[in-house]
Amino acid sequence: MKIHIIGEDSRTVNLRKIYENDIVKIENADIIFCPIPFSKDGKIVNNSNITIDELINNIKNTNKRLITGAIKEDVINKLKENNIDVIDIMEYEEFAIKNAVATSEGAIKKAIEMTDITLNKSNILILGFGRIGKCLARNLEGFGANIYCEARKNKDIALIQSMGYNEVDLDNLDDVLSQMDIIFNTIPHMILNNKRVKLLKKSACVIDLASVPGGVDFEELARREINTNWYLAVPSKDSPYSAALYIKETLENIMKEEDKWEKKLM
Repeated sequence: MKIHIIGEDSRTVNLRKIYENDIVKIENADIIFCPIPFSKDGKIVNNSNITIDELINNIKNTNKRLITGAIKEDVINKLKENNIDVIDIMEYEEFAIKNAVATSEGAIKKAIEMTDITLNKSNILILGFGRIGKCLARNLEGFGANIYCEARKNKDIALIQSMGYNEVDLDNLDDVLSQMDIIFNTIPHMILNNKRVKLLKKSACVIDLASVPGGVDFEELARREINTNWYLAVPSKDSPYSAALYIKETLENIMKEEDKWEKKLM
């Protein structure tokens, strides 16, 4: 089996990097690993000079497998239309959980760097109570922070209550914003909008962890000179070794499962 990698820093991997003038090598690969996220603009494979169309033209209607992560639905549809077997590593629960742990640790590190107060006794709001939100709350608990968690679903509200955090229903979000020292957003759509930003105190710190398009009004935050950071790809920034290890472990498990499935078909 021949494996090639696209769009990764050759200093951090032990596989040959495919350059723009070397795309023909794709034709000789059985499995192609691409970056996470797969593409930022929907046109170019991330961290490479290879266009998505070039990649598709070289692997369509073959038995080659494309493994990547955080791939947009329209790109997935385009790949499937060309009979390309694609695996999104972000859809694997084991990787998503490990990634959430690394993201929460990095986010807390960034909050410490951005503020001049202790996390202890600070009022901290977490928008969204998914994997990252849960990890953030658990880790912040150890610092003695006053933790507020926003959620929409009744089951999440009940879980927040059972864990001893302050629950914040979306309908009541405006009531607590002025009290918050630090806000972490994990929701990838507008939640901290223009109206809500105006409710924040000037000394507040906002860290958006959500993928594009994010979930806060950056323009209004900048206008009010509120300390803000759109902190993406946190694991690769703050814990690159662990992030790479998580990918390696998940890929190995994917390959094992794929191998088992192929043997069953034989």
